[in-house]
Amino acid sequence: MTRQSTHKTLIVACGALAKEIVSLLKQFNQEAELQCLPADLHNRPEKIVPGLKAILDERASDYDRVLIGYADCGTGGGLDALLKNYPNALRLPGAHCYAFYTGLHRFDNMMEEELGTFFLTDYLVRHFNTLIIKGLGIDRFPDLKGTYFEHYKKLTYLAQTKDDELISKGKEAALELGLSFEYKFVGFGNLATAISFLDVEPVQKKEQAHV
Repeated sequence: MTRQSTHKTLIVACGALAKEIVSLLKQFNQEAELQCLPADLHNRPEKIVPGLKAILDERASDYDRVLIGYADCGTGGGLDALLKNYPNALRLPGAHCYAFYTGLHRFDNMMEEELGTFFLTDYLVRHFNTLIIKGLGIDRFPDLKGTYFEHYKKLTYLAQTKDDELISKGKEAALELGLSFEYKFVGFGNLATAISFLDVEPVQKKEQAHV
C-alpha cells in the first residue's frame, strides 16, 4: 500500500519536466503543488536562478519542503549558491537532466565513451523544432547548424518512455543535424526517486547527492 504524503511540498521545476512530474506524482500517489518556469530557459540558463529566486522568496516559507526540479542546468553553480539561503529546498542531483535521468555514474561512463554526443530527452524530442531549430536560430540562419554541431558525431535519445513515434522523431532530428542516431531507454532515474520519497521526512542538504 502506497503511503500518502503528510508533508506540505512545493515542486518548482523546469517546464520540460512538468508532464513527467505529474505522471510520477500519480504513479507514487504523492501530493505536491507544482509550479514551473518556462521550458525555453533550456537555452537561457542565466534566467533560471533569478526565476527560481522570485518564486522561493514568495513561497518557500509556506512549505515543509521544496523540491527544485532542476539539476545545475548551466547555472555554473549559481543554483546551489541560491539554495543555501533556503534550508527546506533541495535540487535534483547532477549537472543537467540527462545525468539525473540516467544516473550520475552511468552518464559519466557514457560521456567517457563518446564526448561528441548531443543528447535529447522525451521532451526535447517532442519539441525539437521549437527548442533546437528555432530556439538556436537555425531556422533563420542555417549556417549556425555547422557552428553549433561541428564537434558532435552522434545524437543519443535518452528515452523516459517507450514510444515508437518519439523514436522516429529522434531519428529525424539526428538526420536534420547530420548526426548518427542512438536510442537508450533510461526511464525517469533520480526524478522518480525524488518523487517517490516525498512522503518521508525532508532530506538534509548534506544528502543531496544521494536523492
